[in-house]
Amino acid sequence: MNQYVNKKFSNQYKATIGADFLTKEVQFEDRLFTLQIWDTAGQERFQSLGVAFYRGADCCVLVYDVNSMKSFDNLNNWREEFLIQASPSDPENFPFVVLGNKIDVDGGNSRVVSLKKARAWCASKGNIPYFETSAKEGVNVEEAFQCIARDALKSGEEEDIYLPDTIDVGSSSSQPRSGGCEC
Repeated sequence: MNQYVNKKFSNQYKATIGADFLTKEVQFEDRLFTLQIWDTAGQERFQSLGVAFYRGADCCVLVYDVNSMKSFDNLNNWREEFLIQASPSDPENFPFVVLGNKIDVDGGNSRVVSLKKARAWCASKGNIPYFETSAKEGVNVEEAFQCIARDALKSGEEEDIYLPDTIDVGSSSSQPRSGGCEC
């Protein structure tokens, strides 16, 4: 997140407690948008804060460490927890993007989650877009966030179009109220 927004990486970066928040302006189809990017750190002790952070989201990015099987195994739990707490109107089609991070560590020799395994998991969840990244070296960070922005903006447009409580203002069936006004 910091690499994408600020083009910076720090080994002294402090782990997120609760949530971190950054914004970035992006150009998409000749329009300027401001992305609000929340990092909830994936720590179980902060899961109860999820509803406050997840509601209204247009895309969810799940990040795991390619050098940690436990991190990868938690993807399912985090995806399900997000869907429960965010309560999107169409959970089956809600956009997710998965990032396998830390591909730079030990020249890739510490890796325990294969590209094949990660892609298979994403395919089993409805063909979730998948990127392998290095926040430290900036590998695939821009490409991943372009996909995230595209999916989020597409999701946001679809929600804006959906109007569950429409009122036909041209209807002739309105009744005058006690004040004589039909409005």
